[in-house]
Amino acid sequence: MSIFEQRESAIRAYCRVYPVVFDKAKNARQTDENGREYIDFFAGAGVLNFGHNNALMTQAVVDYIQSDGVLHSLDMHTTAKRQFMEHFTETILKPRHMPHKMQFMGPTGTNAVEAAMKLARRATGRQEIVAFSHGFHGMTLGALSATANQYFRGAAGIPLNYVSHVPFGCDAQQTEVSPEVGMESLTQLRTMYADSSSGVTPPAAFLVETIQAEGGVKVADKDWIAALSQLAKDVGALLIIDDIQVGVGRTGSFFSFDDLDIDPDIVCLAKGIGGLGTPMAMNLVKPEFDQHWLPGEHTGTFRGQDISFVAGDVALNYFDNDNLMQTVKQLGEQMRQTLQPVIERHAALNLSGKGMIFGMDTGHGDRAKQIVQQCFDAGLLVSACGTGGRVIKLIPPLTIPAADLTAGLAILIDATDNVMMQEAA
Repeated sequence: MSIFEQRESAIRAYCRVYPVVFDKAKNARQTDENGREYIDFFAGAGVLNFGHNNALMTQAVVDYIQSDGVLHSLDMHTTAKRQFMEHFTETILKPRHMPHKMQFMGPTGTNAVEAAMKLARRATGRQEIVAFSHGFHGMTLGALSATANQYFRGAAGIPLNYVSHVPFGCDAQQTEVSPEVGMESLTQLRTMYADSSSGVTPPAAFLVETIQAEGGVKVADKDWIAALSQLAKDVGALLIIDDIQVGVGRTGSFFSFDDLDIDPDIVCLAKGIGGLGTPMAMNLVKPEFDQHWLPGEHTGTFRGQDISFVAGDVALNYFDNDNLMQTVKQLGEQMRQTLQPVIERHAALNLSGKGMIFGMDTGHGDRAKQIVQQCFDAGLLVSACGTGGRVIKLIPPLTIPAADLTAGLAILIDATDNVMMQEAA
């Protein structure tokens, strides 16, 4: 029995799907301790947008450490933090005319969501947050109350209050909740908020993902999310965009909402924002709402993660021009076109996604589990998500070599065909 089985908590999950000991990693490949390589279409659930051990980031971090650069700083000023903030302002915020302040709370996405929810309540004087069906926002109690998955919610041990869930308006790729159903729910909310006798009052905020990554790669309908943004403005609620998994270039632009014509009040970022894979979380907050914080009112020991500032600054170089984002769009289209024939061969399957995140809905969790297992056996790391684990999520590094992408997709297609044909036999 290994030390992991002897001593690691029963809570462990991904290691049960990938039962090997990984030893090395580079860009889109991981190598186990026996020397076997795996193409990585999981990429730390979106943390490793720029691949494992990105050479440019690794060198910058090594140089910083060897120069005795500050490694931990709470929220004190450091040269690494200044460089990141200046670069982020010039490359990301100013071109989009975003006046937002940067709040570092660290170290993970759930902390970003917690801070956003807390600030929305403080700024509006209201308690309720509206979140959406199939949404995932984190595991700490505040963020968990906004997460829809009952399996995760069941671990809370207490009631998860002050958040309501309404239908998410998917685009035409999805079948579970159409744009029409999503729009109807917003119309009903607007009517109730306007009726002083409805018993329903406007919320502090609407918390939404433009693409529900853990929820099954459900892509928001553009008209629906525009209507949601307008509703938030009309009722004096904040619009919080959770861009934790699908931001930082994942969709072919830095923010997943860059092409949606919305103006979020708070943007939650984590995962890929740290560049190399070290922890970092950041909220972008409009100044008129940020001013509601009192100094030190929301803290976090690792909000001064200087290694992440160093690597994250290097990551921003990828956005100083449009080269990588054009590549993401091209590779994303390759993924869609390559997978479309297998979708057409098997009526039970459905494909959704944007940029370089795709979800293949298999219709059943057991079916998805078999495909994931066969992929692993053949040297490809993929994971399952969505209701009952029925959707296979593809989220490779944005820097994946074309040959690795082609080889990984071939493994996935073979595994899918095998499982589907075995069922039909």
